[in-house]
Amino acid sequence: MANNNKIIHLVRDLPNTVINKMPRKAKQVLLLLIDTFFIMLSVWGGFAVVEFVGKPSHLTESIWTLPLAVSLSLPLFARAGFYHAVIHQASDRFFITLINTSVLSVIILAVIVEIINPVHVPGMVWVVHGWILWVLVGGVRFAIRFILNSPNSGAKEREPVAIYGAGASCNQILRALEQSDDLKPVAIFDDKSELHGVKIRELKVHSSTEMIYLIKKLNIKRVLLSFPSASRYRRHQIIRFLESMSIHVQDIPNLNELADGSKTIVDIREISDEDLLGRIPVPPDQTLLRDSISDKAVLVTGAGGSIGSELCRQIIQHAPKNLVLVERTEFTLYSIAKELEELNQKQGNNKTEIISVLGSVRSYKRMFSVLEKYNIQTVYHAAAYKHVNIIEQNPIEGFQNNIYGTYQMAKAAIASNVTRFVLISTDKAVRPTNIMGATKRHAELILQALAEENNNICFSMVRFGNVVASSGSVIPLFRQQIKNGGPVTVTHPEVNRFFMTIPEASQLVIQASAMAHGGDVFVLDMGQPIKILNLVKRMIQLSGLTIRSDDNPDGDILIKITGLKPGEKLHEELLIGDNTTPTDHPMIIRVQEESLSMAEINSTFKELELASKNLDEAKVREILMQVVEK
Repeated sequence: MANNNKIIHLVRDLPNTVINKMPRKAKQVLLLLIDTFFIMLSVWGGFAVVEFVGKPSHLTESIWTLPLAVSLSLPLFARAGFYHAVIHQASDRFFITLINTSVLSVIILAVIVEIINPVHVPGMVWVVHGWILWVLVGGVRFAIRFILNSPNSGAKEREPVAIYGAGASCNQILRALEQSDDLKPVAIFDDKSELHGVKIRELKVHSSTEMIYLIKKLNIKRVLLSFPSASRYRRHQIIRFLESMSIHVQDIPNLNELADGSKTIVDIREISDEDLLGRIPVPPDQTLLRDSISDKAVLVTGAGGSIGSELCRQIIQHAPKNLVLVERTEFTLYSIAKELEELNQKQGNNKTEIISVLGSVRSYKRMFSVLEKYNIQTVYHAAAYKHVNIIEQNPIEGFQNNIYGTYQMAKAAIASNVTRFVLISTDKAVRPTNIMGATKRHAELILQALAEENNNICFSMVRFGNVVASSGSVIPLFRQQIKNGGPVTVTHPEVNRFFMTIPEASQLVIQASAMAHGGDVFVLDMGQPIKILNLVKRMIQLSGLTIRSDDNPDGDILIKITGLKPGEKLHEELLIGDNTTPTDHPMIIRVQEESLSMAEINSTFKELELASKNLDEAKVREILMQVVEK
């Protein structure tokens, strides 16, 4: 009995299986051949029905009518999209278009035959021909749609989605979704009252006030944001509104991405980090961006890292004379160099020479030779180990890279007459409780001391908090944990952090460096700190999922509190003291902090070198924490 059922299912699903497994080109060719046969058959049928004979004399005298009908009808069918449409998703409108196109092809054929044929053809022939043509051509497509959409066909049911935003991009995304095997648009929402009730591709535009009701009624699980030109503030308002519904919110590319061709309307993605954080970046001051870069020789250390690579992307846009990439990891150097070369090709006449240097900032001789060879004027020092937990377990490597490497790079810059040297620092350097923060604070102190003794080079430091999507950021980790079904791990219910996007941070670093006088410590305005637990909850809800808890044991994602790790703070800070002054940029603050003399730096440095050579981790840790307490 079981075997009989298998055979029945196999036979029943055979047409669907055969059609689904055929390549798209093969399906198109098959439809062309079928239509060719149907066109000739319908012409014959028109003559045969009128004359009531199987071999009509009018057709015998005008046999050339058959190839003429084919040559007229197929191009019209192709132009109407009959060979590119996804048949199992064809709407009623598709079949109306098929009627109109069939009628048009018959009218053109009738006119041509009437003009050039010496024998008059009765008009009823064309009426019957048109009716048979529509029945055959439309019927085969209707049959295919029926087979593929049959409940027993195994075809995947498409997920109902809503579009938020009824602008020009809405029409584009609806057209694109008509070709989708996964998503089916069922409703459109917009805030503009003049659009309510309007239909776009057969879908009615509703007010956002109807959203809660329609989401339940139509079983909508996903909302696509379709307003690429909306202001950042308006986007934040809408996302906050949708967040309360625990519905999966996704985005389409913005207008710039669509214009430059890097994305298409069908490139649906999760909402951006900017939207997630609710930050509204201040437009950069182009004069400040160009000041340290345009037509200058620029070098970036750690060029393959998350911050270093974004600095390079921002720098290349302002046409430096050359851009030297210093990186110790071969693959990341290759990757960023390749990407920059592609960006460079779009620069027109302002192309920059891009030089890849595989090497470490720990080597004074290597760095000095590179700085001298390319006559470098501006250095952005982003090379650093920054993972708190890793450096906590490897303090000697933290010293070697973050302190020794910075010192060697700075001395090489002085010796080669570099004009500006900018250190990328971190909020963890403020009253550090971990080795990574201590090494970065020590690097700041080194540059402050060097600035006191060297007036020919402008040293500056730019300090900021977490940047999203960097290699050390928690947001990509949270996204992956949610994608995997949880749990999402949070160290403490009250832990909070400052956040900024990589592009915004990189632009502000470049602008801050242009305002430096020497020994400056700049702090970026990171806005209000974000509570990590609240951030995780937002991410879960905007993924269309629910939080599992004692009150909701059937929820989708569990949030697990793991406890603070060694050296980790509950709340990060950006300032050591309160001696701050504003700058010409509203998002950049200049701070005055206590520093050490060069003699004190050298004394501490020698102790650290000795402890490092002796592999005395405890001593390295002790010295670092003593220095930063001052």
